[in-house]
Amino acid sequence: MQYDSPEALLNQAQSFAGYSLGELAEQYKEQIPQQLLHKKGWIGQFLELILGAESGSLAQPDFPELGIELKTLPIDENGNPLESTYVSVVPLINIQGLYWDNSVVRHKLMHVLWVPIVASKHLAVEERQIAMPFLWRPSAEEEQTLKQDFEDVLDQVSMGNIENLDARYGQILQVRPKAANAKALTDAIGPEGKTIQTLPRGFYLRPQFTKKCLQQQFS
Repeated sequence: MQYDSPEALLNQAQSFAGYSLGELAEQYKEQIPQQLLHKKGWIGQFLELILGAESGSLAQPDFPELGIELKTLPIDENGNPLESTYVSVVPLINIQGLYWDNSVVRHKLMHVLWVPIVASKHLAVEERQIAMPFLWRPSAEEEQTLKQDFEDVLDQVSMGNIENLDARYGQILQVRPKAANAKALTDAIGPEGKTIQTLPRGFYLRPQFTKKCLQQQFS
């Protein structure tokens, strides 16, 4: 589906507000998984489908013609984010020439369509409800902090300190393991500059930050 403006995309997304995933799945003839343990990405993929996102797993925004990334945001009944938000993989080798300005992280976070979903643990998947979607761009100050977090991580990776990076690192962006299981290892730069095997890592937005985005939007 092609949109001629960010507002057209937002209007389409907001037309889903108030509907449960069960109602939308029935409308679009989609099968809902009974539980998401092995299909954790299903909700995001379903929303990409019904909104007509084109990028799939490509390293570019979901709506490339608009430069807009789609992000689902699970929240509780009080509007508090339930988890951190995945952005992209952390590059662990071949990082020469990689900077904030040409990074996938920046491309994906410069313009985001947030789709909050009331998804408390006691709700079955089909009972989870779409809240009001909104468009967001980082302020100059937020982008500066994102850039600093990103560059700090890349510095640690380049120095072979990947195993020292944990979720405490970074003000907005945190680094966490991103793997199906403990056997899904990948190459990284080791302490001596040699290649080592480690778990893939991902950049995630902290819940405190996405909560702030929600509060700014709906205060």
